Amino acid sequence: MAGYTRGDEQNSMQYLVATDGSTVSDAAVEHAAREASVWDADLEVVHVLTPETKLVDGDIVLPGEESAVDHAEAILDAAADTAATTASDRGNEVHVETQLLTGRPAEAITTYAENAGADAIFVGHRGRSERQRRVGSVAKTVIDKASVPVTVTR
Repeated sequence: MAGYTRGDEQNSMQYLVATDGSTVSDAAVEHAAREASVWDADLEVVHVLTPETKLVDGDIVLPGEESAVDHAEAILDAAADTAATTASDRGNEVHVETQLLTGRPAEAITTYAENAGADAIFVGHRGRSERQRRVGSVAKTVIDKASVPVTVTR
């Protein structure tokens, strides 16, 4: 188990959960919060902005940048509230932090997890349909690239 220090406090586990604001990712947040509260782990909730940039007069411009960031921060705030409520409903507490990432989702999630020293990653499953029970492309790529255990929830 990797450990890290925050202030004078030594924690043995740090979990990372990725959210896109969907019902499926809410389930991942709830599961990660339950696990974090049971194992006394800190929980970091991340959301990845996948900007579609344009080149305008030699400058890279993100259309609707301010509203995109506001929307992403709202997703993170809602997920942090969900995590805290989930732990509280079980009579536990969990330390939750949020982080807004940019780039390709799977790469951003796995790179951030490695750099942050995460001990586990939680993501939601987005199969194409109920009849096709395949792991979605982001979840599959996270599984393939991660250097720590990945839990995929439905």
